[in-house]
Amino acid sequence: MLKWAKQLVFALFCLSIASVQAEEFVPKAERVVDNVYAIVGPLGQRSAENDGSNANFGFIVTAQGVILIDSGASKFGAQKIAGAIAQITPQPVRWVINTGSQDHRWLGNDTFASQGAQVIALKRTAMTQAEFAAQHLQTLTRLLGERLAGTQPKPVTTLLEGDEASLELGGESLTLRYTNAHFPGDAWVWLPKRNVVFTGDLVYVDRILGVLPWSSVKNGQKAFHALEALNPKYIVPGHGSVCDLAKAKRDSGDYEDFLADVIGKAAQDMEPMDATLDKYAELPQFKHLYNFSDLHRANMNRAFVEFEAQ
Repeated sequence: MLKWAKQLVFALFCLSIASVQAEEFVPKAERVVDNVYAIVGPLGQRSAENDGSNANFGFIVTAQGVILIDSGASKFGAQKIAGAIAQITPQPVRWVINTGSQDHRWLGNDTFASQGAQVIALKRTAMTQAEFAAQHLQTLTRLLGERLAGTQPKPVTTLLEGDEASLELGGESLTLRYTNAHFPGDAWVWLPKRNVVFTGDLVYVDRILGVLPWSSVKNGQKAFHALEALNPKYIVPGHGSVCDLAKAKRDSGDYEDFLADVIGKAAQDMEPMDATLDKYAELPQFKHLYNFSDLHRANMNRAFVEFEAQ
């Protein structure tokens, strides 16, 4: 091979390596208010580059240690979250609170538990984690490959009964409340002193909500209205940028209302499904949201089926 050709091949190889490295997601903490921080994940899908952690996380620094909200989808993802926390405080993670049962909400638990953290969730959340653990690992093995190495499902060590529970650590009060909307077992974490809510997957902003086979549009609408009653000043959504209630309503609450009040009503009125989905295929107020073209029709389909079954 000619010398110039070898140099070109080498340059292209280096460029490809740099491109892969540039795409790797490195979590960074951003201050929400006072001692409360958010880690905003990428809007795209799970990948080896983001270690399956294409979601938002957060933490509260207290006098008695750090309270972490959700732990990532893998051991490597959890280690990256730990690194982001270490950039802010040397305090250890004392508590890990899981807001849900999807992989990126809890499969990093083992990493923090092995360092002494107490893992906390509503009992109904923990039950769903156990139910879906094998399925999540199977899917992540396909998506992450060797990046899933060392990931072990860690059961919640502290189970909280009922649909709502309050906790306190280091002078910080938190309330977990069951939503059971996007995914079975979902909850939010409300910090009344800071006027901050970590919504889990109840709220998406900048990205269209996903309605899964296990989702409930009815529960989602009800839970969002309950969230509005809290009137939080700061919202850390499950996906997308930290925002206020107005943006959360525009991107998620209004969409839940549309799915329930328009698509759901059409189903209950026994209107033809295909004609209904065609009629509302283009919605200017939501079309700008990431993944709209990929998910909107499927979302309407599942909402229609949920209300049709009543």
